[in-house]
Amino acid sequence: MEGTMDLQDWLKLHDWVQTGGHAKVVIQSGLVKVNDQVETRRRRKLRDGDTVAYQGRTATVHL
Repeated sequence: MEGTMDLQDWLKLHDWVQTGGHAKVVIQSGLVKVNDQVETRRRRKLRDGDTVAYQGRTATVHL
């Protein structure tokens, strides 16, 4: 889908996790929120304006 990015890729791109394996663990453990909802799908498509939160960090997605 154009104009989207997988959650796991976004976390890696922004250095919030070190590897894809690390992204898998933190997402599937329920430690990441998208738009204030716990997200457990690694391939959750993020769009402009979505909010991602993990370990006290919060950021708005800009693709």
